[in-house]
Amino acid sequence: VQLQASGGGLVQAGGSLRLSCAASGLTFSWYTMGWFRQAPGEERELVSAISRGGTNNYYADSVKGRFTISRDNAKSTVYLQMDSLKPEDTAVYYCAADYRSAGFPARVGEYDFWGQGTQVTVSS
Repeated sequence: VQLQASGGGLVQAGGSLRLSCAASGLTFSWYTMGWFRQAPGEERELVSAISRGGTNNYYADSVKGRFTISRDNAKSTVYLQMDSLKPEDTAVYYCAADYRSAGFPARVGEYDFWGQGTQVTVSS
């Protein structure tokens, strides 16, 4: 199984980025997908998650109204559109796949597979 995250970069405050996570080696539609982030010295936190069929999603309060998660099961890819970025969004962003849990687990240990992370840096 491989999750390949991409799309990070350096952007000014107020700008946008779109992260992608391409999955292989698994039946993608069987997995809830999540995006986590981890800033230096901080714990990894759940930013957003999307249900297996794409009809339900979750957003952390800090990103509601600015980030949009989506998935394309035909392409085995999950996306995170990030708009109105703020310096506090700076972190390494990880995608993760969860097979067993109901809902949108926030604990890192609930997820079965992880991508390698992509750096997002927002300058003020």
